[in-house]
Amino acid sequence: MKLRKWIEKWDMTSLKINVKFLEMEWSPNTADQDAAWELYIEMLTRSATQYLAPEDGDEEAGLDSIHQLFGITRSILREHGRDCVTFSRIAVVALNQVIRPFTSKWHRIAKTDGFGDRENRLEFRKELAALQADLRKYTTALADIASVEDLTGFEAKDG
Repeated sequence: MKLRKWIEKWDMTSLKINVKFLEMEWSPNTADQDAAWELYIEMLTRSATQYLAPEDGDEEAGLDSIHQLFGITRSILREHGRDCVTFSRIAVVALNQVIRPFTSKWHRIAKTDGFGDRENRLEFRKELAALQADLRKYTTALADIASVEDLTGFEAKDG
């Protein structure tokens, strides 16, 4: 299967990936599977993918949890090295195109006490919900790479 087809399968077509890479064969190896498993577990257990009721949690803590995905992913990439190329292609694009725009915007707002403003908190929660929807697709795709059962939708969402 080509990478393009795999991306379409998981509804991640909004990612901008070089056509040359899209035409490459999709064939995750053991290192890809191990790396995907590690990130899958991190994603599955963070506010990045889990429903957060409006009255629960803290915006800054949620933002920090999502931002930590950069360090976690870098660590996984270093640990598994050059053998996890297939995983790297998806992970780097997801960090740079999906997570970075969100964290860049909200870190600047958070540093200026923007979460003290009710309207900012409401906007953050709305954008967080949209990000979570995209990251749940990514988490499901990670389960596919890792060849494990996907538990992304296992828990019932409140509200």
